[in-house]
Amino acid sequence: MHNVGFFIYPGHRILDLAGPLGAFEAVTAVEGRPLYDVSVLSVAGGVVTGSNGVPIGTTPYRDATLDTVVFVGGMIAPMVTPEAIVAAEHLAGRTRRIASVCTGAFLLAAAGLLDGRRATTHWRVARELQQRHPAVRVEPDRIFISDGPIWSSAGITAGIDLALALIEVDHGAELARAVARELVVHHRRSGGQSQFSAMSQMEPQSDRIRIALNFARDHLAESLPVERLANAANLSVRQFVRAFRQETGETPARAVERLRVEAARMRLQDGAEPVEQIARAVGFNDPERMRRAFVKLHGLPPQAIRRASRQDAAGPLALIP
Repeated sequence: MHNVGFFIYPGHRILDLAGPLGAFEAVTAVEGRPLYDVSVLSVAGGVVTGSNGVPIGTTPYRDATLDTVVFVGGMIAPMVTPEAIVAAEHLAGRTRRIASVCTGAFLLAAAGLLDGRRATTHWRVARELQQRHPAVRVEPDRIFISDGPIWSSAGITAGIDLALALIEVDHGAELARAVARELVVHHRRSGGQSQFSAMSQMEPQSDRIRIALNFARDHLAESLPVERLANAANLSVRQFVRAFRQETGETPARAVERLRVEAARMRLQDGAEPVEQIARAVGFNDPERMRRAFVKLHGLPPQAIRRASRQDAAGPLALIP
């Protein structure tokens, strides 16, 4: 029996708790017997109210005997208190495995548990995490990361991916897949998968800009000067550039670069295609130009993305120390 505790605090986010907790509970429905004993913890115990006002009953963290502790995300200020930091340090010293969901990484970092380690969080606050804790190697575009006994994930639904990966480590891929089917979710998205796509990030409002972006995505291997994109949108170059900036916040050239990086990243993760060949296929032509674009957008060169993807492909079982 694995004892899993979820640490919460005033202002926690209910979805960051319910998603992964539900995955562990679903194991019982799939197996017909409990394999996890799940509890919800806090500094002092009692009722703790989340960011949406829902009260949750908890037990004091010092009373828990755990195999795994998951620090739930939510509002950062009420999370990173001296009492919560002491709790994190205490639990880390008495628990085999530690994990965080979304902004829960801020509490782990404040306790010094992420120093020198790779970690991720919700993309929206990844830069803040890095600025507050420069000793942490923040990778902002990952679904989840395992670095030794410490795991971290992006926000909300990524907590389910994290829980499925932990279940796979504990009981194998077959059970993890069965739990995913029970939850009606995709079976454990790769930890190296991007948190969001370039297209969804830009979210243009008008059909003409969407048409131009779709045209660019479908013709990445070709030259895509602004004149060609404006023609696809049936606008003058001046009208197109102005509308594009207003709707996406970026220049057309910058947007095309993002699309090319995304396409290249998918090819890097999916196979052993040479980097030079990928660069040509997505329109960079020069591998060095692609490398600079990757470093600018992701902080990592293409080769590092491929190495991380291969580690993920080996499965969580390969990550056990």
